[in-house]
Amino acid sequence: MNLRYTLMLLCLVMTTFAKAEITLPKIFSNEMVLQRETDVFLYGWADPNEEFTIYTSWNNKIVDVKTGNDAKWKITVKTPEAGGPFQIIFKGKSNEITLKDVLIGEVWLCSGQSNMEWSANSKIANRDFEVDHANYPNIRLFTVAKRTAKYPQEDVAGTWVACSPETMQDFSAVAYFFARKVQKELNIPIGLIDNAWGASSAEVWTPDNVFKAHPELVEAHKKVETNKWVTVEKSTLYNGMTAPLTKFKIAGVLWYQGEANTANAESYHELFSKMITSWRAEWNDDFPFYYVQIAPFKYDQEFAGGMVRDQQRRTLALKNIGMAMTSDICTTEDIHPLNKQDVGLRLANIALKNHYGLLQDQEVYGPLYKSFELDGNQLKVSFSNADGLYNKGKKITFFEVSNAAGEWFPAKAKLKNEEVILSSKEVKNPTGVRYAFKSTDIGTLFNAAGLPASTFVSE
Repeated sequence: MNLRYTLMLLCLVMTTFAKAEITLPKIFSNEMVLQRETDVFLYGWADPNEEFTIYTSWNNKIVDVKTGNDAKWKITVKTPEAGGPFQIIFKGKSNEITLKDVLIGEVWLCSGQSNMEWSANSKIANRDFEVDHANYPNIRLFTVAKRTAKYPQEDVAGTWVACSPETMQDFSAVAYFFARKVQKELNIPIGLIDNAWGASSAEVWTPDNVFKAHPELVEAHKKVETNKWVTVEKSTLYNGMTAPLTKFKIAGVLWYQGEANTANAESYHELFSKMITSWRAEWNDDFPFYYVQIAPFKYDQEFAGGMVRDQQRRTLALKNIGMAMTSDICTTEDIHPLNKQDVGLRLANIALKNHYGLLQDQEVYGPLYKSFELDGNQLKVSFSNADGLYNKGKKITFFEVSNAAGEWFPAKAKLKNEEVILSSKEVKNPTGVRYAFKSTDIGTLFNAAGLPASTFVSE
């Protein structure tokens, strides 16, 4: 018997008699936040059929747990109202794990591409002041490490940390500004999970079953070009970064993405809607999903940016959805607008009003296209969220009307009774209307809340 064979046999014997310790997913760590006043899962791995206990300090209870023969375990525990710090103790035959400084509050998953990933260290407006004042110990941050996978995984890499000038500066700025506003209003702990990757298309965040059910999305995905920053292979970021979190209870999702889908913009509404629906199905929760409408930018295609913005607007047809407009806080020369404060604030206001029941007297959306009415050779366009509708500047620009052949022509516009009245010498019987549809169009129409009207094309 040679030495190599002897060592292999010894390793096999030691492995056979070794006890597998209780192991937790990385999303469970010191300084974590659990979703308040709900049923949350605690889960992980241990020896097959091992019996151990879990102690939760908020209710001073001990729960008996037995691992299945697949070496996995999962239990449901009820969380109290917001508060903390608490402890969770896992005690088994081979090891004991104590999670300390656990807070109970609101947990938001923050996903998308670079504008969600963008941190203070990537350069934001008023960067030094924001970093110096980012001392919020009851805001907790978890950054999901970038990983791809061919199949859905069960764990991610990362750890929870308290928000401080040191930790905030490398975290999603939009997510941070969202949490800062929400915590100020609710005065409870906030947990943020930064789950973003720059230059990623929506396809890579969408589960494979969506593409199996909708082959037209597979065809549309072929238009997305490869880039040097991230894979474009379908479902790979969902598998590696999102699927492992679907057992972790969240309050909702924040999303900032769409720039990478200008190549197949015409299918974005279907893709995005199916992605949102699939995430909710995987979590078994119709949680709120709030997203940012991409800003005007000088894309290679003249209308691609406007088309994505309109597709995002159409996604508002889903329930429990909200969209923050950003056309007034951008420049067409920079795909990464530096004003992340207002983006986070607008998302927070939507959440505070729609999900938390606050700010009921405050408008949180810009004007949204509702309908048009033909009046002779004119079109009367009406909007929702249009109280105090006004135009910045002398002329209302970027409105176009179409003829029966589907050709578009610039239209003269005027405001009357919070409607826009359109006319065009080239079109005697207009059949449709669109607004701010070019990639670079920065509209000038606002409501009394100072929020910009969304790009739209009439259905």
